[in-house]
Amino acid sequence: MNWRQNFIIITASFSGLSLLPALRVPHSMVAIQPSTKSQPQLQRIASSITVKILAGDFLGSGILIKKQGQVYTVVTNAHVLRAGKPPYQIQTHKGLLYSATPVEKLNVVSPHSTSLQKADLALLQFQSTDQNYPIASLGSTSKLNIGNEVYAAGFPGDTQANTDKGFVVKSGRVSFVLNKALEGGYQIAYTNDIQKGMSGGPVLNRAGEVIAINGMHAEPLWGNPYVYEDGTEPAVVVQKQMQQYSWGIPLENYLKSLLP
Repeated sequence: MNWRQNFIIITASFSGLSLLPALRVPHSMVAIQPSTKSQPQLQRIASSITVKILAGDFLGSGILIKKQGQVYTVVTNAHVLRAGKPPYQIQTHKGLLYSATPVEKLNVVSPHSTSLQKADLALLQFQSTDQNYPIASLGSTSKLNIGNEVYAAGFPGDTQANTDKGFVVKSGRVSFVLNKALEGGYQIAYTNDIQKGMSGGPVLNRAGEVIAINGMHAEPLWGNPYVYEDGTEPAVVVQKQMQQYSWGIPLENYLKSLLP
């Protein structure tokens, strides 16, 4: 039993944690399901559904989550739009740029939040008359287990130098899942190395389904993001553990009503 599994057992009684069963066998011994994608397949899926968001000198990521006629809807983090300056642009994996408009009024209700606006999420729309882009498939976080492989994608960039490091997909594993969300809707922790610019990008399971959206990297430099939506805080020992992981927002809680 490794140190993470020890921590999971020790902290199981703390409020706010839903600690799913840890894997007890090496990953190589876990049965591969028919829906499991290969590494190249996951790379292609992630690349095709992830977009780059440009706003002034700021770079962030987003996910294609809906198409209606010629209009595409992209979900990203609200803090990505707050950090940038309009007008916003979206660049797809084909390298094409589109003018993007924020969706101001949203009729989306979450079982964990009063509305989408309460979460660190925002929607943008753009129109394409001559291109056809794939849309992300949402997966369920209820099927996640501690140790499951996940893949986080996005466009890490140096916002100070205004440089783009290119599209990346980083592998990692689920650390734990909260049974009540932190402020901003964050509930899923994983070991993937998330960097600035990857906020708004997808977190995929082995089937290529989006289970969450990136939004918070490990070891935050300021503030205390580890506060539950109801204003309570995890125990100090739990907060220290939380700091070691990247965090995402489970999109199924917020976007089901937007999808067909």
